[in-house]
Amino acid sequence: MTITAAHIPAIVALIAGILILVMPRLLNIVVAIYLICVGLIGLGALRFLHL
Repeated sequence: MTITAAHIPAIVALIAGILILVMPRLLNIVVAIYLICVGLIGLGALRFLHL
């Protein structure tokens, strides 16, 4: 299975959801990290990783 840029937001969302269920206090941090990752992917800032 090849991970493409289209798969990354879904993977990050899945991990974030699991972390929030396990540790609800992490909600603010998880949401912030998710938004930063999605923003960087949307801007193409992670293109150098060849994903």
